[in-house]
Amino acid sequence: MTVPIIVMLLVTAQRLSELVIDRRNRAALLAEGAQEHGRGHYPWMVLLHVGWLAGLWDAALGGPLRTPGPAGIVPVEPAWLAVLLAMQALRLWVQATLGRRWTTRIVVLDGVPPVRTGPYRFTDHPNYLAVVVEIAALPLAFGMAGYALLFSLLNAAMLAVRIRAEDRALGRRQEAALRAG
Repeated sequence: MTVPIIVMLLVTAQRLSELVIDRRNRAALLAEGAQEHGRGHYPWMVLLHVGWLAGLWDAALGGPLRTPGPAGIVPVEPAWLAVLLAMQALRLWVQATLGRRWTTRIVVLDGVPPVRTGPYRFTDHPNYLAVVVEIAALPLAFGMAGYALLFSLLNAAMLAVRIRAEDRALGRRQEAALRAG
């Protein structure tokens, strides 16, 4: 088994495990009266991430998207894998901080303020920071700069919609206006 295949198995397992955690947490939150927001863009976000993973799997398995190195083996850049690993640590920190409030969707309990501890002390959207870097770092680890750029641009468009929806749901825009005023 090659390094790219091992990396892809780990990344795919991580993403699938997040869907299991999401399902459990979302069900519990909805049972407590939480509301889901931004449903319209969610299928598009899933399609974006599935497409990103599918192309990376193609490269790892030696398909036409690959950038072959010596002897036709997909090269792996250790520095980009280190960046990817650092982002996994950030994702885990986000999940640990949010606990049962962590989901892949925007699910908000009325009257419960946004989390301001852990990585949320530094930014309102630490998980999206991790995703932005991952979307670029993993293809770059496989020598796929064009692929990294394409999916980074698609992800930026998606996050523009997603962050606005999340900020509205959490009342952050109103909160920021009050602080500024």
